[in-house]
Amino acid sequence: MNTDAPRYDRRAASRVIAGLAQPGLFGDVAVPPDPRRIEFTRAAVVPEENSHLTYSQRLYLERFMRPCRPQQVTSATHRMTWTDSDGVPNTGHFRSDGLGPLVPIAVRETVLALWHALRADTALAQRAGQLGPRDRAVLAGTTTDHDPLEIFRVGIEATGRALAQHALLARQTPYRDAVEFARGMRDSGLFAAIATRWFWELQASTYRRGMIAATLVTQPDGTVRYTAESVATLRAMKDATIAEAHTVMRRATTVEGLSVADAIAKYHEDLDLISRQYALLPPGTRPSCLAAMPHQLDGAHYSLLPVVVDKFVEVFTEIVTGCRPVEAGATLNERTADDPATAEDRIFYVPDMNCKHCVRTITGILESMGLAVTEVDLLTKRVIAEFRSPRNRARAFEAIRDGGYNPVAQRPDPADDAEIAAQRSESAV
Repeated sequence: MNTDAPRYDRRAASRVIAGLAQPGLFGDVAVPPDPRRIEFTRAAVVPEENSHLTYSQRLYLERFMRPCRPQQVTSATHRMTWTDSDGVPNTGHFRSDGLGPLVPIAVRETVLALWHALRADTALAQRAGQLGPRDRAVLAGTTTDHDPLEIFRVGIEATGRALAQHALLARQTPYRDAVEFARGMRDSGLFAAIATRWFWELQASTYRRGMIAATLVTQPDGTVRYTAESVATLRAMKDATIAEAHTVMRRATTVEGLSVADAIAKYHEDLDLISRQYALLPPGTRPSCLAAMPHQLDGAHYSLLPVVVDKFVEVFTEIVTGCRPVEAGATLNERTADDPATAEDRIFYVPDMNCKHCVRTITGILESMGLAVTEVDLLTKRVIAEFRSPRNRARAFEAIRDGGYNPVAQRPDPADDAEIAAQRSESAV
């Protein structure tokens, strides 16, 4: 048996990840000194006439969220942009009747603090480097981001995304501020519910569009949970996604006679949207979040998700009290289609590009328009493409927005770019 060949096995992949984390994850997390003044710009989210949803939100709902109904969806009131303390552009959403712009900003700063702690964890890097070919084959065949440290990095960002997205529902809870809300989500078990009820593409895509298909209800003990209707709808959407994935794979492997690898290659775009991981699930199997699976390690019960959630909420509560969001006087300006072209026109940023799935999607959009992609960098969120003209660039931005992402022309300070490059070099040593 070739132990280097990719092998799909969710429980085995979960055990590999848990085994890497169980001796200790993060270590000391350095929190920036208070206060931190962060400028942001905001723009109102404008819904369609006679609706509370925007065109993009409604289109995504109709195409990919059946049987969810519009009235089950809460939309943000504002979209915001800012540059984080690493010099990377970001976009996010908030509601004016909720916790405002503070949560997305503090979430991002928490993500950065935990990423920096991961990069500094030499023991974790050493354990990852010692993985054998069988374990690496399982990660390659099961996960989107095959490198162990990248898997942890994406998991941290997904935790922050869950917190920021559910902050759109803060007015449905008894929690009065950002710290109470984060602790309330943790104590209510909402992070575990998100890992169980949602699936990756739905959670990531609705987050990028500033919408959430859930409703919270307060319990007598002060915790919150999803309503029964939300649980049923989330399950129905997940089941529909799994069924569609199985249909694509079954048609490809039985009717067309393709191997699993050839089927994935041929139906790459379909299976990216509806989750390649679900297409490979054995019939009748319900998927579980890799981080949420329990394991017996060294004679004790271990689950990675609570470890990540507890640390995230702990660091978030330290960071959020020192964040000082300040609205900038002007919105970010993007070049128009009639401006003269410059070398800078090749470079733009996609702040909500989170993982290799996003990289493939954005690259696919550009290449489908005949535009060559030179570089896509997940750490800096930077994309370099050959647009040929500012007009093509404007069209590409519209196509990327239609795909659910929010490209921006803003460029971090060159000194920040150099610092990020230095950090990448240090983490690679």
